[in-house]
Amino acid sequence: MPPATLIYNLFPPLFGSIPRWEEHLDRIADMGFTWIFLNPVTVPGLSGSLYAVKDYFAINPLFHPESGEDPQKALGHFLNAAARRNLRVMLDLVINHTAIDSPLTEQHPEWYAKDEEGRIKNPSCIDPADATKVTVWGDLAELEYWPPPDPEGLLHFWDQVISYYLRLGFAGFRADAAYKIPGEFWARLIGEARSLVPEVTFFAETLGCRLKELEQLSSAGFDFIYNSSKWWDFQEEWCLEQYNRFRHLAPSISFPETHDTERLAYALGGNVKAARQRYLFAALFSTGLMIPAGFEYGFKKKLNVVNTRPEDWESPTYDLTKYITQVNRMKRNCPVLLEEGPLMRINSAGEGPVVFLVKFRDERKGRVLAVINTSREEQPVELSDLGEILGDPPSAWQDLTPDMIPLKLKPSLNFTLAPLRLRLFYNPQGEPVVVEMPKLGEGDSGSD
Repeated sequence: MPPATLIYNLFPPLFGSIPRWEEHLDRIADMGFTWIFLNPVTVPGLSGSLYAVKDYFAINPLFHPESGEDPQKALGHFLNAAARRNLRVMLDLVINHTAIDSPLTEQHPEWYAKDEEGRIKNPSCIDPADATKVTVWGDLAELEYWPPPDPEGLLHFWDQVISYYLRLGFAGFRADAAYKIPGEFWARLIGEARSLVPEVTFFAETLGCRLKELEQLSSAGFDFIYNSSKWWDFQEEWCLEQYNRFRHLAPSISFPETHDTERLAYALGGNVKAARQRYLFAALFSTGLMIPAGFEYGFKKKLNVVNTRPEDWESPTYDLTKYITQVNRMKRNCPVLLEEGPLMRINSAGEGPVVFLVKFRDERKGRVLAVINTSREEQPVELSDLGEILGDPPSAWQDLTPDMIPLKLKPSLNFTLAPLRLRLFYNPQGEPVVVEMPKLGEGDSGSD
């Protein structure tokens, strides 16, 4: 069974200096996480944004130890402390742009994209909902990759950056906006990294990209990509279509929120039931699972790559640490939830507030049924033939739902599902899917 990829995003400015990060390692490990993701820890440019990297080989003064200890030594100490707790650490790798005031703009101007007047170009994006709204990041300088004017020089520089952090003890890298760089360039870069540390893991941040941009990464060698399940309303078809289309490209990572999104507790008005449902759904949906620091406590203030500081640590709206621990344990022990197997809905969209999803393994035995109440009211659920969905034998069926009294599962099953709750039923002996699963009949959606 593959190891679980359970990621805790330790957003550095929220924690302060490097020695303070270490104070949270036991708590993170106790919740069952296996990875820590650090946003850029390098020296930023004048804007102060974590993602406007000025110097790739120096540590941001925000994170320097108060004791005066060398920051590189302190970072190495943190990585060793994490390793002792069986926590691997990945670093955000920002190579699609630099800070506009980076020395590289003068040392290697040929590496950068230019505008019509020959000046170094600032990255920009168009609002997908309104093409007239264009955001330009004036603090950033866009590197040219299509094609790179000096591919060997650029590749050598990034090889140096990656090898520097591998020597410090990082076990992986999250490639920021990976889709903005050709897959063939990534393939060479990842290959060079694996020649140094064969087990290094690469995560491609692919949120917001077009399908063609994602497909061009298919040969890059990424171990994981990110998916958009956070934005699924449990009705539209796009989410399952994307999942089943790209699950063969690489395993994916789900999340209820990220450092870039609005806090879930804020968006949901502090509704702890909805937060629990979204975390459990993320655990079901894909191989990997991630939360940013503060999700477990229902923090409501959005993380900011320029302004967040330790003073922004909030009083908890609620405490999900026990629940997260239970979900992580369940995921580690269920092979179906550690793979990117076929995932399908077996009742029609819009049929009712209860959604039925079935997940399989590709070639081995194992099936999981998710029953999701998307409404804020109790819903009756009727399963007239659970065996048709989970497969035989009934004696192997299990209710995996964390923090709930297990149901006694039988072929004809009726129960009431609480508002905004999700139940998971598992058959470790269920055969791999060979035909499309039958849709539930009329009246089986669980709604009145």
